[in-house]
Amino acid sequence: ALGRHPDRHWTLDGRPFAAAPHAVLLDMDGTLVDTESLWLRTVRETAPRIGTDDLFDVLGRSAAEAAAHLQPLTGGDPNALAADLEARFLTAVQREATPLPGALELLDLLQESDIPAALVSASSRPVMAAVLKTLGADRFRTTVAEGETPRTKPAADPYLAAARTLGVDPAACLAVEDSPTGVAA
Repeated sequence: ALGRHPDRHWTLDGRPFAAAPHAVLLDMDGTLVDTESLWLRTVRETAPRIGTDDLFDVLGRSAAEAAAHLQPLTGGDPNALAADLEARFLTAVQREATPLPGALELLDLLQESDIPAALVSASSRPVMAAVLKTLGADRFRTTVAEGETPRTKPAADPYLAAARTLGVDPAACLAVEDSPTGVAA
């Protein structure tokens, strides 16, 4: 866990950093808010025959990428499937998304320490907007949603865009992720 020692140095799992990060770039789904269960439920409802391997292959992916992956299982138009996934997921997020334990405290600690936080997600802007109502948009200096960079996760483009917007060297940032797709980014 990221924290601050009483003598004001930063620690990760109790080990001190040489210097505080210039920014913290945070994934959204499954990292700050409990939305992965909502996404998996949405995928299962859309593709009831999905197997466990395919289900976890769509974690951390955009609705369009998930639809392309699921299309052989469901048939039909991938664009319509992506739109259905997006609409169902957005409704679930608006009704049920909650911050994960410690998420708000971490964001507040970053603000108090004047370390910029960026929200970086493979979710769409409407989903991100719903989550920002839960987390508080004022806790982030910038946000990057799916479709706002040439490529989305697992490409590094969203993280590089967030660092560029914040005016910091990406190598001096701390990225916080929870999925293999996000870690690859």
